[in-house]
Amino acid sequence: MTETILDLGGLLTAYAARSITQSLAPIAAAASLARTINGVLVDLSDPAFRKYASTVSCTDHNAPAFDGVWPGQELVVDCVVELSRLTASPASRPVVPGSERVEGAFTFYRPRLTMRVVSVASDVDETEASVAWQIELEEV
Repeated sequence: MTETILDLGGLLTAYAARSITQSLAPIAAAASLARTINGVLVDLSDPAFRKYASTVSCTDHNAPAFDGVWPGQELVVDCVVELSRLTASPASRPVVPGSERVEGAFTFYRPRLTMRVVSVASDVDETEASVAWQIELEEV
């Protein structure tokens, strides 16, 4: 029992993931913008770099199973964050089964991303009997 819809490659233990937060943003290398001599902003980015970075954090009673999890390790992550698209367009990422919902002309879904660990940390507050943890990930 993990109390969340997030799947972090099977690392989540009981009482480690209630009230979880997740961010999803383009990696820094995704943007390559420049101004022309006339001051017009142009996009020089390579579509191959259209990848996501994610930070997942939580404070609960237990930590996830982070023993042996190191930067560079690959995980398949079923995100909490939803992406949306026009229903007529295909999803840009694999969809977590059962997560799609349609509202008007838009389809919302949770992406399933193959990611690598960038950093992992946990802190314990002995008096409060709580564990705060965070994992930073980037899409492969």
